[in-house]
Amino acid sequence: MALALPLGIQHVLAMFVSNLTPPIIIAGAAGFGFGSADPSQLIYMIQMAMLFAGIATLMQTVGFGPIGARLPLVQGTSFAFIPVMIPIVAGRGVGAMAELTTAALIGGLVHGALSVFVGRVRFALPPLITGLVVLMIGLSLMRIGVQYSAGGVPAVGTPAFGAGTSWLLAGVVVLATLGLKFFARGIWSTASVLLGLLAGYGAALVMGRVSFAAVATAPLVMVPQPFHFGFALSASAILGFVLTGFVSSIESIGDVEAICEGTAGRPATDAELKGAVAADGAGTALAAIFGAMPNTTFSQNVGLIAITGMMSRHVVTLGALFLIVCGLAPKIGAVITTIPIEVLGGGVIVMFGMVASAALSMLSGVTWNQRNMLVFGVSLSLALGLQLEPATLAHLPETARMLLSSGVLPAAILAIVLNLVLPPEVLDEAADGAADGESPAGVVLAGDGA
Repeated sequence: MALALPLGIQHVLAMFVSNLTPPIIIAGAAGFGFGSADPSQLIYMIQMAMLFAGIATLMQTVGFGPIGARLPLVQGTSFAFIPVMIPIVAGRGVGAMAELTTAALIGGLVHGALSVFVGRVRFALPPLITGLVVLMIGLSLMRIGVQYSAGGVPAVGTPAFGAGTSWLLAGVVVLATLGLKFFARGIWSTASVLLGLLAGYGAALVMGRVSFAAVATAPLVMVPQPFHFGFALSASAILGFVLTGFVSSIESIGDVEAICEGTAGRPATDAELKGAVAADGAGTALAAIFGAMPNTTFSQNVGLIAITGMMSRHVVTLGALFLIVCGLAPKIGAVITTIPIEVLGGGVIVMFGMVASAALSMLSGVTWNQRNMLVFGVSLSLALGLQLEPATLAHLPETARMLLSSGVLPAAILAIVLNLVLPPEVLDEAADGAADGESPAGVVLAGDGA
């Protein structure tokens, strides 16, 4: 227990800010976020994010019948749904949350139903696809890690953004984490990320960057309320959640395979994959009933397992119980939110980098012939390009813009389609012809005449 508890809290700290960021972003987009006259709805969303991340994590680690992979998978509020959620609520206030949570409820039920077909469609999701999806998620998260380290969203556009003191705090965390991991032993090495965060927190205290005002004003208890925001149907919102839920299931499959292959040294079973996807859907649907955002497996915690080598689901269960307590007792959550965002930024830089590394590990088993390089390259190039330049989709309908600029969704769909449609022999034969000095049709090889 002396070792398991700090490791469980370490898992919570690795995902804590990421878990709270989506509800903060959505509340801000709707118009009742930080700085609003009545922050009570935002506070409710933050507490529910912690509570149902903990409950959904228990679904994964403990399992309930066919629900749950019974692996050390941490659930949290999904970033993948943010591009779908913002247009639903933009500038519409609290009233728009009914459409969002209703769509999340239906999308979660569909997501859970997909678990039945995981074994049948697994052939369409080889490491080439799941690795690409996890890589896209990692690439998207890296921007967030750097943004946190530079001062976070509130500092963007101000002189404080990117200040030397911000980077100093983030740097203390990164350096302390690396130093403890590679030069310490025992718990000091295993809990390196947690201890790195504590080192950064200590530096922030010395610099006067920690305020406990939020702890004094936080209520003692917050009880979840069914259909807190109401119930309202929106066809476009439901479509967005259903499609993004499919991508989220691919992320979960990738996370399960990364844990099993990268840490346990074995392939994931169909039961583990089905259970993980079922828990994703059930966790999302249950959270939506009480006004929380969709849940998914957190890839940064897969990275944490890769760093620590600790693959005990009971450790993650302790972290889940800690999250549940935080969700019901706002003062505990308020204490954790006193951690400066730059300190957490240093920690998530390490974690998000490990997400991309985990994806590369998954992709290492791919046979990199010309066909697979084309499937991967075209999917990554188009999806990442559309995410970086969403204005190129200005002439498309709003729903199409919302889905195509998400990054992960177009990458997954395009890669799946190309992988199923392109026959393995075509480009390989072209490559053989190239080796004999013959150019494939329409391709000018280096050294060919103009």
